[in-house]
Amino acid sequence: MTLQIDLTGRNALVTGSTRGIGRAIAGTLTDCGARVAIVGRDLERSQAVAAEVGRGAQGFAADVSDVASVVKLVADVEAAFGGVDILVNNAGLTRDNLMMRIKDDDWDAVIDANLRGAFVAIRAATRGMMKRRWGRVINITSIVGITGNKGQANYAASKAGLIGLTKSVAKELGSRNILANAIAPGFIDTDMTAAMTPEARAAMTAQIPLERLGTPADVAGAVAFLASDLAAYITGQVLVVDGGMI
Repeated sequence: MTLQIDLTGRNALVTGSTRGIGRAIAGTLTDCGARVAIVGRDLERSQAVAAEVGRGAQGFAADVSDVASVVKLVADVEAAFGGVDILVNNAGLTRDNLMMRIKDDDWDAVIDANLRGAFVAIRAATRGMMKRRWGRVINITSIVGITGNKGQANYAASKAGLIGLTKSVAKELGSRNILANAIAPGFIDTDMTAAMTPEARAAMTAQIPLERLGTPADVAGAVAFLASDLAAYITGQVLVVDGGMI
């Protein structure tokens, strides 16, 4: 028997989906039949990516660190699509520094974008999910939210908070058939890792049992699985996609 992920008729909202992991997630969900809202800070860029993705995808602009912007985003997507069935909180930022040198503004910026923005999106999008009694919330966290990391106290805290948020949402909304899970990527081959020196990449790869960096497609596949009915009895979990590193 061949199992296929079929998301036909589902509407997905993916924040931070104009490049990298988010772009791969949007493309994979579209390939599985979902209609996807592409979200970035720049509307023209979002619309261009939506045109590339095709199959009913539509571009939207939002600043995930701004509450009003996120609330408007969810309302706009619901108006355009008729509802949000799958919410993927992928957008975020880093302001790395040693803990003693992190400025208050840098702490707030990371927490606002990575954690509060996800909370606001969940709060807004799950109202419609509860009425329809079906929904998927998938939060993209990070292995550093599990392990911690030097120079990333603010980022690690935001991603650890996202795990706690995920588990709480799973408990609160499970009775409405809304599943909430998190995905914790490890070292993924993106623009950031591409800029590393060969020596740094080799040292990073040496920590991974599969002996390669992950790809955005590796994360996107995990998202598609958790969004599908194949994962209908999975909620409140953290799926680590790191090649076995931790």
